[in-house]
Amino acid sequence: MSSSAPVRAAYHHGDLRNALIEAAARLAAEGGPGAVTIRAAARAVGVTPTAAYRHFAGHEQLLDAAKDEAMVRMNDSMLTELAQRTPSPDRIAAALGNLAAIARGYLNFALAQPGLFRTAFCAVGHVLPPPDQQAEYSPFRTLVAALDDLVAAGYLPPERRPMAEFGAWSMAHGLAMLLLDGPLRELDAQAREEIVVRSLVIFAEGLGGGGLSGELRAVVVAAARE
Repeated sequence: MSSSAPVRAAYHHGDLRNALIEAAARLAAEGGPGAVTIRAAARAVGVTPTAAYRHFAGHEQLLDAAKDEAMVRMNDSMLTELAQRTPSPDRIAAALGNLAAIARGYLNFALAQPGLFRTAFCAVGHVLPPPDQQAEYSPFRTLVAALDDLVAAGYLPPERRPMAEFGAWSMAHGLAMLLLDGPLRELDAQAREEIVVRSLVIFAEGLGGGGLSGELRAVVVAAARE
């Protein structure tokens, strides 16, 4: 069968670009960012590299698209954890639990999809844009909203709010890297969970500038556990 047939079908349905992005995401999931190439994605879709180059000028553009897709799936993981929480009438408890839940979702994604996680943060392509230029559906916006909720609930003092998202992100990302590629990678599940829980409790205490009550501590611990 001629290789031009799948190309015509893809163009007819107007979905070749999306098919290439999906293929790039699969390649990233299996082999990390180094596995994402125009030629490999074209082969996976069943088209020629020439056809793929009509949608992506080069390797970096395709990798950027794979990074965006990885971020979307990471955000899905974070929002899945949020959706599983039982609503609380206590605004502070709800906001703290939500913050711990999205951290849990971030870590779940890193450990379950290491190839996509590494692709999301590979040193190729675009960097973090200014807040007003960031994608609406993104892990960063989800984190920012969770911290804003803590201010609105009266737990996080407004003077502690500026750039708190970078402290939270650094904590979660550092844990992910230690558990995924670092010296904590061979821990058993129980030890890993206790490290995650304790880290989130300490971070939650630091945000408020004081210790957590027993009730609030229990909320954070429950949301942080796998």
